Amino acid sequence: MRGRFRVFGNAAIIATLFVVLFSYAMFQGGFVSWFLFFSFLPIFFYLIVFLFYPMKKWNVTREVTRPIIQAGDKIDVMLRIKRNIPFPIYYCIVEEVFPVSLMKADSSTEKYRHMDHPEKRFVERKIKKVVFPGFKRSLALHYTIEQVPRGEHQLKGIRVKLSDIFGFVKREHLFHVSNELIAYPTIRPITMQEQYQNFEQGSVSSSSHQLMNTNVAIGVREYVPGDRFSRIDWKQTARRNNVMTKEFEQEKSTDILLILDSCHYEGMNALAFEASVELSLSLMNVFRKQGNQAGLLSIGAEAVYFQSEQNAGAQARINHFLARIQPNGERSFSISVKEEMKQIKAGQMAIVITTRIDDFFKQSMLQVKRRTKRIAVIFIQATDLISEAENHAVRQLRYAGIGVQIMTEQQLVHNPIEVNIR
Repeated sequence: MRGRFRVFGNAAIIATLFVVLFSYAMFQGGFVSWFLFFSFLPIFFYLIVFLFYPMKKWNVTREVTRPIIQAGDKIDVMLRIKRNIPFPIYYCIVEEVFPVSLMKADSSTEKYRHMDHPEKRFVERKIKKVVFPGFKRSLALHYTIEQVPRGEHQLKGIRVKLSDIFGFVKREHLFHVSNELIAYPTIRPITMQEQYQNFEQGSVSSSSHQLMNTNVAIGVREYVPGDRFSRIDWKQTARRNNVMTKEFEQEKSTDILLILDSCHYEGMNALAFEASVELSLSLMNVFRKQGNQAGLLSIGAEAVYFQSEQNAGAQARINHFLARIQPNGERSFSISVKEEMKQIKAGQMAIVITTRIDDFFKQSMLQVKRRTKRIAVIFIQATDLISEAENHAVRQLRYAGIGVQIMTEQQLVHNPIEVNIR
């Protein structure tokens, strides 16, 4: 409807100019007035053709160099316009229509310096390019999207505006061109204060650097960063031309469950939630490199559970899920975790990552503790936004034997992140 009104308006302008010049020639008479009228006839003809020029038939495409990136990276985009009729056009404005999900910036660790003001990461992205096509049949425009935030982003539209040299007629059309961008959470380097493994012939946990050399090797596998250097099988490495490490019969990795609080609540700190997602993926990456069996349980409007699997497919599913996750649901995490107790296996080590501690949090964690072998809580929030009630709840949890680490902007702005599981 808006486009039709624009066409009628432009046609009215052209008709008015034609009537004015024709009236001037009729009433004024003489060679000069008629010369001016006939001199402007080619311009009127051009304006009429320009008014009905079929710009909707243009072939507009978008090429994205890297559709899958990590949050904070940049993406190079190439817009291409092809047209069959080389009709002369004075200038053309090409505008990318960005979705709401891209109206924020991810400046890596720097964004956490303003963790108490999460609204500062919101930006208004505008990409407009002015070109002068003339008689060209094809155009190519390049631009860059900086500091892409985590998430799944849909680029769906490119708006093109045309105008004649005098500015009498203006045309506009929105081309529906779809491209999908996925920005995975940033994997942060982590230093663990304590790393645990258990063994089949005992129930005592030991630190990961106290490896038992008396185990019997039953096979070899490809070397994974983090494996002990002394376990490399040099004969198999030379034979297969790939670094191989020994596998032992008695060793069994610790079974860990990460529980992510993805519930939405009023006044939620969006940056704290981003940090919890980054930390979840980073911890999963650390545990996978150590050979530990680590699962993920996200509790929001719905509970999503990923079993402990050591394969590339399982890791890809977790990466994709954490790229798209947003806080949702109005349920309290403290109440919801009780309902999902069946997903927590007896004897597991549970690590709870949350951005809020309410009145029922302690009772829920005590129930989880009775079911699991060990439990640790990582509480992420800006220093100035931690209430006195939350500080009191943290002291109560520690008094009850539940290890709690408070992670604020002071830790998040630095690499690596120090995680202390007690």
